[in-house]
Amino acid sequence: MHLSAPQLDRAAGAVVVSAAGDALGSQYEFGPALSDSVTPEFGVGRFGHEVAEWTDDTSMAMPVLALLADGHKLEDESSMATILRSWRDWSRTAKDVGSQTRSVLGRLADDADEKDARNVAEAMHVGAGRSGGNGSLMRTGPDALGYLDRSPAELGSAAGRIAQLTHWEIDNVDACTLWCLAVRHAILTGELDIRAQLAWIPSDRRNRWSDLIEEATHLHAHPRDFREGNGWVVRAFQAALAALSGATSPRDVIERAVRGGGDTDTVAAIAGSLAGATWGASALPWSMKRRLHGWPGLGSDELVRLACLAARHGKPDPEGWPSAARATVYPFNDHLFRHPYDDGVWIGSIAALDRLPNEVDAVVSLCRIGRRHTPGRVESVQIWLIDQDYRNNHLDVVLEDAVDAVATLRREGGRVFLHCAEGRSRTAAVAALYGVRHHGISLEQAWQDIGMTLPGFAPKQFLRDAVERLSRNPVAAPEPLP
Repeated sequence: MHLSAPQLDRAAGAVVVSAAGDALGSQYEFGPALSDSVTPEFGVGRFGHEVAEWTDDTSMAMPVLALLADGHKLEDESSMATILRSWRDWSRTAKDVGSQTRSVLGRLADDADEKDARNVAEAMHVGAGRSGGNGSLMRTGPDALGYLDRSPAELGSAAGRIAQLTHWEIDNVDACTLWCLAVRHAILTGELDIRAQLAWIPSDRRNRWSDLIEEATHLHAHPRDFREGNGWVVRAFQAALAALSGATSPRDVIERAVRGGGDTDTVAAIAGSLAGATWGASALPWSMKRRLHGWPGLGSDELVRLACLAARHGKPDPEGWPSAARATVYPFNDHLFRHPYDDGVWIGSIAALDRLPNEVDAVVSLCRIGRRHTPGRVESVQIWLIDQDYRNNHLDVVLEDAVDAVATLRREGGRVFLHCAEGRSRTAAVAALYGVRHHGISLEQAWQDIGMTLPGFAPKQFLRDAVERLSRNPVAAPEPLP
């Protein structure tokens, strides 16, 4: 199955936006509901997680993502055993582990397999009379990535099996099935439609879930409405769905989820997986991805890489992306020039990465780069911008994000290299918009001066049109740059 660039962007979004929501909600966990006037911010978590560090919600999803990125099938017995082993290893040093999950993992031997875990989870459910915590749904975002070209029934089965490794109650199976299938549908189509997934729920439970969805998606529904008891998988499901209802962007979704209060990191992680699958990772501002990190020592760029590999069953594209250490370089387009309006910004092509001036301490890449293509001493900012019309989910948003990234780095005193593959089209567009937005230059003058700076200057028409649109939109006066 061939996945388009927008579909891969949405596959990455299912992981990245979920992790961002998790990290954003960390410091508000178990807190009160917040008013709409409050903008949630990254902070130190309730259990000591660092600023922009994800919690157990995302950490427990990482073994699933890693297996899919290596090309394994989740339904294989060996995969289930690997997931359990990874969870046990992680739980020994984790800052926080959900009570239901900790209880199950603590009763398993080091060589436990799926059968062992299911037996323990079922016994605990029978003993307690319930096991419907939200700890299964929080980690389910990556499941769909390995099933984009497989049947909904196969995905639903795998999602239910992974849920019941720790949470036996049938509500977990249904919630994870519905959410995973909605994520799959969103990645493939760009549409949010959880109702269509009800067909895969047993008929005797379908009406109940239909009513629950209706309650969460009615006009003016908000995660605050489901704060009470949102540690329960059903309420967490409804709160996350309410966060999506009426939202305008992935950031809006996870902020709404956090404002709901209660189990904020988990609700935002759940909501973020479906929001990212609907809008794409490129729609989440770089400022929210910049410091994102967590177990096992990953950041947002690595999440994108793993998600894209998972969606491709572990196979890179013909040029080796996203696994190769270096991306394709065009040596005949080795361009590195000062920006005409800012001598703290260089503009050019990917080939110039091999001869960066020592004073450059940040690289903003508008094209695919290799895993070790930028020098280790510099901050790497990777912007998802495709140099072909109709292959970008949110072209204007991405262009503005790239320009804002350069401006932010400069305000911090950084020296920046902005580049694309050949330094002809994408670099030209972002460099011109930077001049308009942050130096008050007219668009006509910006095109002329960037054209005189870059040899082979040839921005694609769709980029020219987008820059013109954005140049007409009023913006706040830019902060002074160093």
